Amino acid sequence: MVNHRIRGLLTPENSAFLFIDHQPQMFFGVQSIDRQLLINNVVGLAKAARIFKAPVVLTTIAAESFSGPILPQLQEVFPGQRPIDRSNMNAWEDDAFVAEVKKTGRRKLIVAGLWTEVCVAFPAISALEAGYEVYVVADACGDVNQMTHDMSMQRVIQAGAVPVTWLQVLLEFQRDWARQETYDAVLDVVKEHGGAYGQGIVYAHSMLGVHAGG
Repeated sequence: MVNHRIRGLLTPENSAFLFIDHQPQMFFGVQSIDRQLLINNVVGLAKAARIFKAPVVLTTIAAESFSGPILPQLQEVFPGQRPIDRSNMNAWEDDAFVAEVKKTGRRKLIVAGLWTEVCVAFPAISALEAGYEVYVVADACGDVNQMTHDMSMQRVIQAGAVPVTWLQVLLEFQRDWARQETYDAVLDVVKEHGGAYGQGIVYAHSMLGVHAGG
């Protein structure tokens, strides 16, 4: 019997990225993950989107009046793209945001944002209701404590979203180390943002002359 909940693998051709409310006011409250690690993961995910030329939607909430600008390190990855600013906590209730998502033409949405319980969970559930597949990047999201993040992840999973991590998305896109057109760029991201895995690649290249990602 076919399990109809099984989703196909993510590819640069079938996916779009949604970066939601990675802003100072939101970062201040994050306690579920080390905030510097969170920045590392968000930027690593953004670079994955850029390397593979997947469409990206950036959005902020009340940027000028309350929450501040989008994370500068994230904006640097997409310097020519202006975030869509909103008043709605649920980005899916903002017409400009939804129009931008629809314009990508993709049905698989890779979602990261702050906080997990509100500005991630609400649009994730709404997008699922609208017929999209939703993949929540758990380690590129954060919340006010571990319980709220965990419960929110459980909620979106029960609604039908798929939990992933930023490195998983990067490697799922690469898929084959013989894919030379993105090989060097992917390894550069892993070395910069991949922690011990990245340092292992640096060591293998410099000491052993090994040229393989893993």
